[in-house]
Amino acid sequence: MTRTDRDAVLLTDDMLAGLGISTAEAADSVEAALANQEGGSLLTAPKSAIVPGDGRYMMTTLSVADLTVVKSVMVSPRNPDRGLDGIEGNILIQDSETGLLRAVMGAKWVTAVRTAALSTVAARRLADPESGIIAFVGCGTQAHSHLDAFADLFPLKAVRAVGRGQAGIDRLCEAARARGLAAEACSDPRDAFADADIIVTSITLSYDVEPFLDAGWMKPGAFAAITDLALPWRPEGMSGLGTLYIDDLEQEAASPKPMVDPQLISGDLRDLAKRPRASAFTADTRSAFVFRGLAIGDYALAALAYDRAVKAGIGTRITL
Repeated sequence: MTRTDRDAVLLTDDMLAGLGISTAEAADSVEAALANQEGGSLLTAPKSAIVPGDGRYMMTTLSVADLTVVKSVMVSPRNPDRGLDGIEGNILIQDSETGLLRAVMGAKWVTAVRTAALSTVAARRLADPESGIIAFVGCGTQAHSHLDAFADLFPLKAVRAVGRGQAGIDRLCEAARARGLAAEACSDPRDAFADADIIVTSITLSYDVEPFLDAGWMKPGAFAAITDLALPWRPEGMSGLGTLYIDDLEQEAASPKPMVDPQLISGDLRDLAKRPRASAFTADTRSAFVFRGLAIGDYALAALAYDRAVKAGIGTRITL
């Protein structure tokens, strides 16, 4: 075995962010991965998660096709006090035939972009194509990645922001204004929901959260991308949604605590992705996509970024 066989590449989150992968490319890669999964050429395992009960959240995903992609991520609410980001993690890419290491990459960019890409796949079909107002509950990384994605996808004009910390709200509003959008902070989520065409919720994951959002506040025709396991949403209000998709029915069945009442679920993302764009939008029906995080999304974005980086000669070569 030659030295080249043992060569791999180290890709930081900054390197990945600099690859110029667009919203459309990210969403298209997820849709292609879903089609490959349907055809049997891409395999995934249900996401594994541990919630110790002290605010931390540990999660891993595994997907296999030509490459094997494993992601490990931890959420720690005390990290900001340490001068660290609230989410830290890494991704390992191996050749799925030999097991040889091909890449180690940061997980922040992939997690942020793949989550928004999953939402984009759903929004392409469920949201009003003319959506102009978007509301955010939670103003962290996922809010910013969804702002970037949906501003590319829809003719947005205004942003409503709800959050716990004023600094985070201000940063999101500044990012929106930098895109030429009007932006305002709302202290009451009902005010943010009132005229919103799209809603994105991405609060810090904690099962101790007392639900404070209600689907009944959404206007008819509105779409919600719910990235936080629906923890802030009142379970009794979810019946107000006419259409409700989740990311993976098999993964949800294996999870000890369901995100929503199974009887309310219309299908999963693989079902939804088979439908033409905008085909599931109706002006009188509230809709939502609720998800835990899909391993296939991590695979799609990690594989796309790895291929783009190798072709561009980006990354630090490492040898084991």
